[in-house]
Amino acid sequence: MYSDEKKKDKNYGSIFVYCVLCFVLVVEVTRFAKPYYSNLQNLMETEALVVEEGFVDVMNSGKLPCPFKTSRSASARSHEKLSGLIRREDRARPPSSYCVKFQNFATMSKLVKDNGDKYESRPFSVGGYNWTLLIYPNENKPVGSGGFVSMYVRIDNSSLIANPHDVYAEITFLTYKSTIDRYHFLQETDAQRFHLFKQQYGQLNFLEIGYYKDPGHGFIFDGGQSVFGVDILVANPFEKWEVFSYEENIRDPLFNWKLTKFSTRNLDSYTSGSFSSGGRDWVLKVYPNGVGHATGNSLSLFLLSASNEKGYVKAKLRVIDQIRSNHLEKQVEGWPNATENGWGFEKFISFADLKDSTKGFLADDAIKFEVEILSFSKTDTL
Repeated sequence: MYSDEKKKDKNYGSIFVYCVLCFVLVVEVTRFAKPYYSNLQNLMETEALVVEEGFVDVMNSGKLPCPFKTSRSASARSHEKLSGLIRREDRARPPSSYCVKFQNFATMSKLVKDNGDKYESRPFSVGGYNWTLLIYPNENKPVGSGGFVSMYVRIDNSSLIANPHDVYAEITFLTYKSTIDRYHFLQETDAQRFHLFKQQYGQLNFLEIGYYKDPGHGFIFDGGQSVFGVDILVANPFEKWEVFSYEENIRDPLFNWKLTKFSTRNLDSYTSGSFSSGGRDWVLKVYPNGVGHATGNSLSLFLLSASNEKGYVKAKLRVIDQIRSNHLEKQVEGWPNATENGWGFEKFISFADLKDSTKGFLADDAIKFEVEILSFSKTDTL
């Protein structure tokens, strides 16, 4: 019996030790987890503050525009801010394309339920096209809008059928806010493309419907009036454009020009007749007494475009040796130079070489020039 009692005492002692160890373990776990709990609590408070700042106008009024939920509509609005493609701001300037005023927003919201839950404006003209402004004032109309007013514009397809091409337009939706006498607007920063298979564009989440239920927010005023509008800036398609190409297989590349009675020439410059090469008209221009830095010491020679083209040209200019065919040749390659808006050299041949009868450049008081056009750039306007 004594032995049985001893065993019971031993069991009680073991239980007591286990209890103490469990207590110590709980205390240590609590102490370890406390900083993480505090951080989690601070994070939740910060997120709540961000949500509250997003509804600063609503907080000032002391009323929520609609029951607060972490809904798809709220996340859609956050996505709009982060995407960088949509701007939400206020401005003093009224809509530039079209405006709709409702004498009573609430009454209009009820009446349009028999019209697909949308108000459709009369057609209006912008940029040579007819448009219609569509306003959806009721919740989840269109489907997915949640508690937001939706706004759309639609282009009249009759004009697209008559002249089928894409229309690009920058779209800005607006609504008047009486408390600050400005227009709240939502603008897509990229131009929208309209065509036969895409005639409509809009914003599913323009502004919370709750803002139109309390005059304190300013979007309804004077007994329930409200104003909506749109800016449509149509980008006119380009009508003229140019094509740049480089011609290398030149038809009729050579042209020769003989200048007689050279010693009696007293003008500053002489120009050849126009000649065609590669489908373009050209002229040669010579300065017998030189031009620029060559004045008084060298003959200057240039190739010019008869139609004042300013592209890239590769050509060979020559003064012909009329005795041994040991011609003086220099190649031009590049864009026009500043001297003549053409291609050539101020110092093409020195007077000493030109007057040296053994070199054959001047024979019977005549000098011969030749040009070989190798390639040139071409710009066609369409």
